[in-house]
Amino acid sequence: MSHSLGIVIESLVAVLLMLTIGYCMLLNKRLQRLKADEHSLKATIAELITATEIAERAIGGLKHTVRDVNENLGSQLTAATEMAGHLKNMLAEGDGVIRRLSKIAIAARPSQEAESTAAPRVSSAKAVAAAAEAFSERRRASGLAA
Repeated sequence: MSHSLGIVIESLVAVLLMLTIGYCMLLNKRLQRLKADEHSLKATIAELITATEIAERAIGGLKHTVRDVNENLGSQLTAATEMAGHLKNMLAEGDGVIRRLSKIAIAARPSQEAESTAAPRVSSAKAVAAAAEAFSERRRASGLAA
């Protein structure tokens, strides 16, 4: 009996050793996969860091571009505002010229009553007076006359 008890115990130890070796092999495979995943994770992190640096440079470039565009738009808006004021003044002057020309045209046109009773010189005199008045208004507007 002691001999068979020794064989049973040694057989049990052998089976346990075989199970331990099998479990160690399973753990070894899992550790190898974990290391492979760790390497791929490190590669992914490196790619993310590179992509982040590229994005930061791109954002810096965009900020610089926005700053340049803002400056250009500001100067263009200023120029457009000045041009609008200049056009407004020119339109006002043109309106004044039109008013003076219409006064001259009205004064030069012989009236119905004057055609029948007076000579054409009266309408010429009115035209000359209207032209002189328009000329003096223009000189006053530009500051050349007192």
